[in-house]
Amino acid sequence: MSRQKSVLNGVWSVDIPETLTGEGMQIRLAHTADAAAVNELLHQLGYPQDGTATTATRIQSWGDDPSSAAFVADADGDLLGIIAVHICPFFERTGSWGRIVALIVTDQARRQGVGCLLVTAAESFATSRGCVRMEVTSGDGRQDAHGFYRHHGYTDQTGRSSRFLRDLNDTSRHEDQFQTRT
Repeated sequence: MSRQKSVLNGVWSVDIPETLTGEGMQIRLAHTADAAAVNELLHQLGYPQDGTATTATRIQSWGDDPSSAAFVADADGDLLGIIAVHICPFFERTGSWGRIVALIVTDQARRQGVGCLLVTAAESFATSRGCVRMEVTSGDGRQDAHGFYRHHGYTDQTGRSSRFLRDLNDTSRHEDQFQTRT
């Protein structure tokens, strides 16, 4: 498999093995026209979507944000995968870090190098914006994904770091402590 980066448009052009599609593949920025295929990818990972218009709007938002990018693996119009990356500045020190927000590769394209190329594109995007570290979270049950990340140099932080979430639109939340009491 060979990889070449076009200086003109920053798109990774990749020749993939005959066993995958028999044609070339490129890693490129996601377009709003990719929304239906992106929905299929998200659905494969267990995230059903509301519709292509909503997804197209999110893709456009990611494209408009200079701190974010969504790349797809495009094999002659068939999307084999997607990765979304966002850049965040450190608060406690100088520099920034990149966060892989989503990585999905179709079942039939797994273990063919597609995920590796998508991660390379995300890391290149992050590096070009001064990032010194990458982060990714993955559900506890996604053991194959954990192995993939370890294989690509990511260190498992289980036991050293915890993740806490709260939905901001949760109406069952306790009374706001700053609310004036009567």
